[in-house]
Amino acid sequence: MDHHATRVRRETRTFRDDVLKGLRRPLKSIPSKYLYDARGSRLFEEICRLDEYYLTRTELEILRVHLTEMAHIVGPGARVIEPGAGSGIKTELLLDRLIDPVAVVPIELSEQALSAAVERLTRRFPWLEILPVAADFTEPIDVLEGSRPARRNLVFFPGSTIGNFLPEEAIRLLRAMGASAGPGGAILVGVDFKKDVRILERAYDDASGVTAEFNLNLLRRINRELRADFRPDRFRHVAPYDPAHGRIEMRLVSTSGQRVRIGDDDFEFLPDEPILTELCHKYEPEEFEALCRSAGLEVIRGWSDGAGWYGLFLCVPR
Repeated sequence: MDHHATRVRRETRTFRDDVLKGLRRPLKSIPSKYLYDARGSRLFEEICRLDEYYLTRTELEILRVHLTEMAHIVGPGARVIEPGAGSGIKTELLLDRLIDPVAVVPIELSEQALSAAVERLTRRFPWLEILPVAADFTEPIDVLEGSRPARRNLVFFPGSTIGNFLPEEAIRLLRAMGASAGPGGAILVGVDFKKDVRILERAYDDASGVTAEFNLNLLRRINRELRADFRPDRFRHVAPYDPAHGRIEMRLVSTSGQRVRIGDDDFEFLPDEPILTELCHKYEPEEFEALCRSAGLEVIRGWSDGAGWYGLFLCVPR
């Protein structure tokens, strides 16, 4: 049996089901995790280098300044668990500073992204045990035991990805991370703070149009993988800030009345009708600490940049 082919079919079926379900809602939406196919991931890496997208460089600045202190608090012999392993730059910085880490557990839904993460980590840390998990990190995950016992688990969740979830979903995810960390474990999570609306909106709608292309790439992926006939040129990218909910709402807006076919299903779009593709919640530090308390976690330390734009929080299960 070809397990890879079976897995690809299962992932495609789940993708199709999620897209059809989302487009049947009164407010059409598609889960943001589907933005990150191979091309989407490359475009996101490009976004991270844009002047307007302050999040990545600000988080890296905090890590470079404070990682020694973070590593001292975590202590020796940690197993690092990283949901959504991404490009790995921040993980490499962390592993460089930790005292005698015993293993790293990259978790990725995409097998291609997971293989790339394993290859990169193996090349950079040939002495470190790597225990990859191909899974959706929003679902419960059994963390693999390595050959060396860990003194504690550290769940590393940078990039303000926690902001992509509704507050009640974020609480569930933080609670699950607390379970993965286990007794004596910890979670290090990146959080984007509320700030001037113009700064926020520019970060998600850059002048060079890279974020627009990243968003529109979702339609191209649906066309390619689900036999659809979206016309990306008939949609435009918008990313307004909603102050009532404290979040950026990334959308694809239909520029005309149109009909789209996905396999055997048809969908009508009115002029200016949006598809919600990503939410990016922003928090005040005390708001995020309250979220952690609701998830059964306690923030024991927080670090921020000089401007107070972004924070990293170290949390432990209560």
